[in-house]
Amino acid sequence: MKDQAPSIGVFDSGVGGLTVLRELHRQLAGVPLRYVADAAHAPYGEKSPNVIVERSLRVAAHLQERGAKLLVVACNTATAHAIQALRERWPDLPVVGTEPGIKPAVQASRVGRVGVLATPATLESARFNALVERHAAGAQIVRQPCPGLAHAIELGRFDDPALLALVERFCAPLRAAGVDTVLMGCTHYPLIRPLLQRALGADVLLLDIETAVAKQAARLWTLPPFADEQVPMLATTGDAQALAQFVSVALGWPGAKVESLDL
Repeated sequence: MKDQAPSIGVFDSGVGGLTVLRELHRQLAGVPLRYVADAAHAPYGEKSPNVIVERSLRVAAHLQERGAKLLVVACNTATAHAIQALRERWPDLPVVGTEPGIKPAVQASRVGRVGVLATPATLESARFNALVERHAAGAQIVRQPCPGLAHAIELGRFDDPALLALVERFCAPLRAAGVDTVLMGCTHYPLIRPLLQRALGADVLLLDIETAVAKQAARLWTLPPFADEQVPMLATTGDAQALAQFVSVALGWPGAKVESLDL
């Protein structure tokens, strides 16, 4: 059954895309937002490209059935591997992806050395390599794969010694390389921005992509917004109670209602 109100559909493998959802809500408060966390299949960053494409197509189909007229892929890994398949399947559906901002990072770097923290799948993708080829402009791009970090963030225990150990493990090579600018190439990572900043050092510029993604969605959204602020609609293929608790703690949205999905 399709919902009557047109909405913007947003999805990620888990909680990382909530950072994008938060920014969308800030910029488009009167537009219905529907978010799916595909937590039963998280993290995408450690799955094969075929699995990432299959899950992205299935979640996108669900969001359209619920009224989505624009799709935001709030996941760097899904963007890298599945956005082309999404656009080919639904050529009339506007699709906004989430990609590391190589060009602005290179422009911001004073020394020409930029670090990228991302999932292994993102860093290995042809789409990411193309971004580097187009926009590196002679700068050194230091790629740092972060296996397990998105999963650790999903647990929501930001003072967990295991999480802190992962942060140090992945930031140490970037410090050693002398980077002065670091891209958070996964939407999960802004949720632990203070931890990353502390591990990298106060002089390192830490960049995300959420604001640019929301601005692009706002440019493409052509339907009139509602007069009142809309409460984002949340759903997950995993534990609904866990997502509601995470939203309350990480985003400051207490009492969030989360639908359970079987996709």
